[in-house]
Amino acid sequence: MDVLYFLKKELMESWRHYRVMILGLVFLLFGIESPLIAKITPDLLKAVGGQLKFSLPNPTSIQAWQQFFKNMTQIGIYLLAAITSNTVSQEVSRGTLVNLISKGLPRYAIIIAKYVMAMLLWFGAILFSFLVTWVYTAYYFPDHYTPHVWLGVLPLLLFGFLFMAITIFGSTLTRSDFVGFFIAVGAAIFLTLLGFIKHFKRWNPISLVSDNMAITQGTEHFTRLIPAYAATLVLASIFIIWAVQVLNYKKL
Repeated sequence: MDVLYFLKKELMESWRHYRVMILGLVFLLFGIESPLIAKITPDLLKAVGGQLKFSLPNPTSIQAWQQFFKNMTQIGIYLLAAITSNTVSQEVSRGTLVNLISKGLPRYAIIIAKYVMAMLLWFGAILFSFLVTWVYTAYYFPDHYTPHVWLGVLPLLLFGFLFMAITIFGSTLTRSDFVGFFIAVGAAIFLTLLGFIKHFKRWNPISLVSDNMAITQGTEHFTRLIPAYAATLVLASIFIIWAVQVLNYKKL
């Protein structure tokens, strides 16, 4: 009940502070832009090339989904981290949690509710953009080169469990609004560097945002990343428990 009470507050604040509207507009743009860029790129290159004669392959759904995953992993997930990076730090710095905790609200309920809210934004934004891309890609490129688009996006969605947990954890450490974001970015860079260790790759959570096209095209099986799924969920649980512990000992 405590978690639901605080989650209701988070939902209302996300709406009032235009987070839902901003994310909806940006991810709608991503969804429209991904297949559109793939469609017009050959014509743009021909126009820029002028008198130069060169041949370009006809665009397919592969280019559209490549653009989608590029938008999500290079911009979208960091935008989500930026929006949620002050979720705890701002409340601590403003002292808005003191009254609630003095009335009996457990501190763990705050972290869990904020984590659930972050995941709702993550799933909502990415699935919304995915569905728009799916519709436009089917319209522009009615081919069969990307038969497993749903399986391709699932690892990206699962990566959010860890990425948002790290962002929430970072937000509990200081009163700064940006620490959560920078810690999440630092963690993504660290995991990317670990990806160069070949034998560790199957366990590395970063595989969930780097192998999506192979799964989408059917050249890699979804179940091959099971170790990475498990590592992602275990690490996400550790960071959330860690965030609760940090908040328990934090002076509000």
